[in-house]
Amino acid sequence: MRTRTVLLCFALLALAAGPLPAIERPDKTFPIFQFPADQIPRIDGQTDDWDMVPEEYVIGTDQLADTVGGHGTKIDRKNLDVRVRVGWVKGMNRLYFLYEAYDNYWDFARPDLHNDIFELVVDGDLSGGPLIEEMHPNKLLDRWDAHFRFHGVHAQNYHIFTPAKDKDWTMVWGCQPWIKDLPWANAAYSYNFKPGESGKLVLEFWITPFDYAGCEGPQRAVESVLAEDKLIGMSWSVLDYDDVNAKTYSGFWNLSHKTTMYGDASDLVLFRLMPLEAKLRKPVEARWSFQVVDMDRRLVAFRDESYGRITSWKWDFGDNTTSTERHPVHAYQKPGEYIVTLSVDGPGGSARHTKVWDVTVP
Repeated sequence: MRTRTVLLCFALLALAAGPLPAIERPDKTFPIFQFPADQIPRIDGQTDDWDMVPEEYVIGTDQLADTVGGHGTKIDRKNLDVRVRVGWVKGMNRLYFLYEAYDNYWDFARPDLHNDIFELVVDGDLSGGPLIEEMHPNKLLDRWDAHFRFHGVHAQNYHIFTPAKDKDWTMVWGCQPWIKDLPWANAAYSYNFKPGESGKLVLEFWITPFDYAGCEGPQRAVESVLAEDKLIGMSWSVLDYDDVNAKTYSGFWNLSHKTTMYGDASDLVLFRLMPLEAKLRKPVEARWSFQVVDMDRRLVAFRDESYGRITSWKWDFGDNTTSTERHPVHAYQKPGEYIVTLSVDGPGGSARHTKVWDVTVP
């Protein structure tokens, strides 16, 4: 209930701030669960790491629509049923996924694209616009010139094979296949069926979203910075094959409800990077950051980033001076490596946090 209330508040704030960028289903904002830093999911194809994620974060079959096969939202869950949870960890530019799917016919015998697929598209900076060459408005470029200039550069498309048999876990549709390997991504499966059989599949993986991912490799890449409350663009589709000899899939079930989500980032949907759930935190936590604003004058700005209901702050700057301001600015009189401590108090308790020699001025 708390999560739903928070999301409603976010939606109202967004409306008050003005129109959203071009996006599908603008009335929907899906949440991305924040994992505590000491409970990052293991990529092993098991689901136990995700037990802490509330049911409100599950995005199920009911949110999908088949925009190619003409089925609309009338999906037969005896044929296909999926559950997706998405997570992140503060301070890391990774998106974690748990994909659980039941299919009455798993098609993965062939080495080509004829495979049950979980197709994921991510636009980490919500820049929008075409991400594949065939949708780009500039038609003056040769196809291959366009491919290597911008296909998948500002937003990325992953054709994830479910499951992958004797081939890479995903095909990155673009000129940057390096993003599917460590240290940019990792994946693991769990299943016990053979091609043509029914059963349940578990796919666990993480990826790194990029504002710029060029074909030249990671040397010029720019990761999308993930931060609390940030909106990103994302959607996925389930390509369901039910016949190994069929020329195409029998359903294109997608979260955007618009087929072109696979190649145009403006046709994705909104996701929000959520703060930690209250049950995973202490009532009061002391946290702070700093910035040297003038090295010559040894002037340092400190910022309180503590969590909880806090009524008093006490800073010890490590030079025998203190402050009770929440966000003080302090001038050190001598060069040195300083031990700085912030102590906070509130109705829920007290806490302190020290950084040793992080604050160093010449």
